[in-house]
Parts: sequence; structure tokens; C-alpha cells
Amino acid sequence: MCSIIGYTSAHLSSDYVKNFFNRTISRGPDGSSFEYVGGNSWLGFNRLAIMDPSKSGMQPFRLGGDALVCNGEIYGFRKIKSSLEGKYSFKSGSDCEVLLPLWKEKGVGMFAGLDAEFALVIYDSKSQSLVAARDPIGIRPLFFGFLPDGGIIFSSEARTLMGLCENISPFPPGCFYMNGEFTRFSDPASQPVIKDNLDSACVKIRERLIEGVRKRLDSDAPLGFLLSGGLDSSLVCAISARILGKKIRTFAIGMDTDPIDLKYARKTAAFIGSEHMEFRMTMDEVLTTLDEVIAILGTWDITTIRASLGMYLCCKAIHRETDVKVLLTGEISDELFGYKYTDFAPSAEEFQKEAQKRIRELHFYDVLRADRCISDNSLEARVPFGDLDFVNYVMALDPELKMNKYGVGKYLLRKAFEKDDLLPDDILYRQKAAFSDAVGHSMVDGLKAYADSFYSDEEYEKRRRLYDWCAPFTKESLLYREIFERHYPGQARMIPDYWMPNKSWQGCNVDDPSARVLSNYGESGE
Repeated sequence: MCSIIGYTSAHLSSDYVKNFFNRTISRGPDGSSFEYVGGNSWLGFNRLAIMDPSKSGMQPFRLGGDALVCNGEIYGFRKIKSSLEGKYSFKSGSDCEVLLPLWKEKGVGMFAGLDAEFALVIYDSKSQSLVAARDPIGIRPLFFGFLPDGGIIFSSEARTLMGLCENISPFPPGCFYMNGEFTRFSDPASQPVIKDNLDSACVKIRERLIEGVRKRLDSDAPLGFLLSGGLDSSLVCAISARILGKKIRTFAIGMDTDPIDLKYARKTAAFIGSEHMEFRMTMDEVLTTLDEVIAILGTWDITTIRASLGMYLCCKAIHRETDVKVLLTGEISDELFGYKYTDFAPSAEEFQKEAQKRIRELHFYDVLRADRCISDNSLEARVPFGDLDFVNYVMALDPELKMNKYGVGKYLLRKAFEKDDLLPDDILYRQKAAFSDAVGHSMVDGLKAYADSFYSDEEYEKRRRLYDWCAPFTKESLLYREIFERHYPGQARMIPDYWMPNKSWQGCNVDDPSARVLSNYGESGE
């Protein structure tokens, strides 16, 4: 997944800062650099070698006096490279090497034109300053803070900045930083409405998702696929298997006592003919891993932590037992097509507002989870549902089409692939079950029971009142908050709120984020 850092300071030594940067070495164990680039500025890079694993793909890349580090995947880079080769010479097969020539040609105008997932820092020799930017959805992580001497620092993870900055902030997606200001260059959540009918919408959804998957199969390192057996991951796997025309490698995890997902993942794997591995986890493993996972995530959010435990342990097993380095996942479908709770949306307008909120906040929750669970195990995540063309189109669709008026959620996505014979009908039309529930209800139940035994009622009331930002409201949330504060003291505002159903909607005023507490959960947990 790679880890980057860039900072400007007249006083901080590079050796001192490098010690902090080494906290994210697991993101990029294949090579490290930390270089002075000019104007009191330094760039660092921990490399996970995916495209062109040779030494020539190592960063920072340099062009003239400019330099760049980027954690990203630039789709269609070969076409870009071909258009630039008459004017620039390239030393590697890395996709990110095209970025500095683009910077020379277009400046900040290049960001809006990138079909990419990226977080980058450029040293611009003309202004002798740093420029930073992040992809429109925030799939690749980036944080920033101000140093005691007034300098600025950017890094892939907040844990790098702990002890260097008083306040740490997520870098806003779809923005670039230049000359002390943040400027937005893209907002996928805000698109002019397209009035396509149902059939036309389904055709375009199908075409765009297939293309989003196709782009993400380009890798010089071994590919694997996370397969929960739910609609989203199953579609990604089935489309990939058909495009590649060969066996793919799929992975699933569940609790040792009551796994829900494993049987569906097994069925999907058999149908598409994948080489399938499944892992089991115990409640003891979950509890033993809890502190470690919260330290990696940098969040106190209940949903994110619950869903990360299984994903982290699955990725840990993949890293330990296989040579896979790139994982395709099914994230970002729910935000576009709806959750179980969005069945309760009182109007199409409210449904769309909720989707816009979820897309704009993705980098605080699901995207953060996928990045940390995968990258901390020295793997790279690729997210086809996060393809910009796909997201822009689905967000632009009339929300009347996307609301659940069909008796099943995500109807457009299901119908789009109805005639492809990619999946069995009972997978294509399987009810939504949240990952934290579908690994086995015993996991969430066990976490709640553990937290309940950890605090007396009196202790809970006293300790939760210590927090003035998003105060814990259950013993489980207090447990997570206290672990978070041990690792990130004073940084709770990095996360804006708890991920919860929209409490203002009838049927959604609940005290737990699990879909299990909603009246429409039905057969989702079977």
C-alpha cells in the first residue's frame, strides 16, 4: 500500500522525523527512502512494490528540481506515458512516474483529470514549497499537522504524526493544498441528476462496474480477492474470474462457532471455480487483537472497529500463508445503493442526502477500515466500487430509482447482472448482512459482554462523562474510546461522529449501529 511523508521545517532533523515515519514500515516493507528535496523540505517513502518491483520504481521520483512521493494507483498510466514520451524520458514501469511530467504540463489542473486513487506530496522547486493532494473519495489515506516551528507535515497515517504535531487532521478528499490553502477539485457526492430509466441505468451500471474491475486487475504482483459471500464482494470476484479467464484466489473468514458468511462464500467460490481459502477466528483472538486493531485504525467508532476485527485477522492470515500482495474488495457499494437502514428513508431527497453524507465521510469509516486492515499486513487494497466513473454515475442517478421500492435492497445493482450468469440467484439476491454481524453474531455479542464485565454501571457513567467530543453511549463504546485515547491522546476530533443509522428517520432511532437492531433485518443473518 506504501507509506509517504513530506514536511517542511527549518529545525527538525530528518533522523528525528524518520523515527516517527518508521511506525508505518509495514505499509511498505520492500524499500525505504528519506531524502532532502530542497527549501527545508524532505520527502520519505516506504514501498510496497506492486507496479515495476525493480529498484527503478523507488520513490521519490525527481524531474528537474521537483520531487514527488505518491501512494496510489494511476489507471490508464500507459496511455498517459505514451502521450508524454516524446517530451520526457522515463526510467521505470511505475504508474506513479507519470505524475511529475503531468505536474510540469498542467500544474494543479492535473488532479481533476486523474483516474486514480492517490495521496501525494510534491516538492515544487519554483515556489520551494510542498503541494499535497488526495483522491476524490479518500481511498488512499493522508493526514497533516503543523509543526512547532510553523512548518507543515503530511503523512499516510496519523500514528506517524503523534508526538510531532499538537493537532492531527485528515486531509480532505478531492482537495489539494498549495500556498497555505486547501482547494477542492472534485466532489463525487455532488453530481447533476441524470434521468435515465431503470433499464438504461442498469446497462450503464453493469458497464461501469466491469470496467472498474478490469482496471484494477493490472498488477505486477500476485492478486487475491476478499470474498464474504455477500453481493458486493461476490460480484467483484465473479467479474474478475470472467475477465481473467482463469482461477482466482479468494479468501473468507468467520467465527469458529457461528459463521454466517463462510457458507455463502464457499458457494460463490464453487460457482466461479476459485481457489478458495477460509479462516476461523475465536473470541479469544478477537479480544486479544482489539487493542492492536484500534491502534492501527486510529478510530473509536464502534462500527469501524467491529468490522475491522475479522478483516484484519483475515488479511493477517493471507500475508502469513500466501504470496498475495494485492486484494480486491467490495467496499463502497452500500454508500451508493443503500444500507438496510436506508429502506426507512422518508423520501428520495432524504435518501440522496444520506448517500452524499456517506460518500463524503467514507474516509472516516469503511475506507479507513479497509486501508488499515490490509496495509498493516503489507498488502494493497483495490476497490472497484470506488471507481470514479462508477461513483459519479450512480450518485447522479435519480434517487427515486435507487430507493428500495422493489422488495430487496440494491435492486439496480442486482438487476444489472441478472442475465450474466455470474452468480447463483440466492447469492445475487441475498439479503444484506453487515460484515461485523456476518462473521458470526457471537463476535459482537462477545464484545458487548466483555465490555459489560469491564465496567460497573457507576464506573461507566463516571468515565464516559470525561469526554466532551462524541461521548461514549454504551459500555462497548467506552471501552473503545479508552483504548483509542491511550494511543491517540487528545486526537478524538479526527473522527466526526459515530457511524449510525439516521436517527431522525422513523425506525432508525437505535442505540447500536448493527443492522440486527432494525425491524427489517429479516433473513439477513441466516
